[in-house]
Amino acid sequence: MTTALEWQLATITAIRSETPQVKSFTFSLPGWLPHRAGQHYDVRLTAADGYRAQRSYSVASQPERTGEIDLTIERVEGGEVSAFMHETATVGDRIEVRGPIGGYFVWEVALGGPLLLVAGGSGIVPLMSMLRHRTASGSTAPARLLYSSRTYDDVIYRDELERAAAKKDGLEVFHTLTRSQPEGWTGFARRIDSKMLSEVSQAYGAKALTFICGPTPLVESAANGLLELGLKSERIKTERFGPSGT
Repeated sequence: MTTALEWQLATITAIRSETPQVKSFTFSLPGWLPHRAGQHYDVRLTAADGYRAQRSYSVASQPERTGEIDLTIERVEGGEVSAFMHETATVGDRIEVRGPIGGYFVWEVALGGPLLLVAGGSGIVPLMSMLRHRTASGSTAPARLLYSSRTYDDVIYRDELERAAAKKDGLEVFHTLTRSQPEGWTGFARRIDSKMLSEVSQAYGAKALTFICGPTPLVESAANGLLELGLKSERIKTERFGPSGT
């Protein structure tokens, strides 16, 4: 039986473009294990000369899907693994992966809500797994997502988030675009700040179960802002990422 820390060869069965810089890859896993929303997998590439590059990517798919996972990967400037996945990897390729890994930044329906999710850029990926888990399990736990992107074209899962919010099942989605906004834009148009956090979180107050994921400055700013608004530190979980060589 496969364990989470054993490497296995997964087969790419589908590739989808999410934005100009982001693609989702579906991997079929011979040793599939159920994951919890928020966990990640390690991806390892080995060159002919033995050189290896490794990177961790959050699972985007819901735990209810069996036998396969989706990893959503952003093309990173100078990134070895992300460049290979974007430029070279094709359907049918076999890639070394291991997981699921991580037990802190996870949410499952049994934990309840209300759920406050704050994301910057590709930090949406583990939070999307949580929202997909919420939908797949039939949960109506109140949930609010505040998602910061540079431009409208950079919003990952844009159409899916729009459809999910339109169902009116307790999920509300708030976008902020920090670089440019399309004509007629009605969302926020600045970096996440205390006023924005207050507007989005006030409906839940201090009882919100909060997950924040994105670049380190955004995560720290949002977490500190929510603490100042009275949210409980033990109900705020963060996951951050910075520049990476892979």
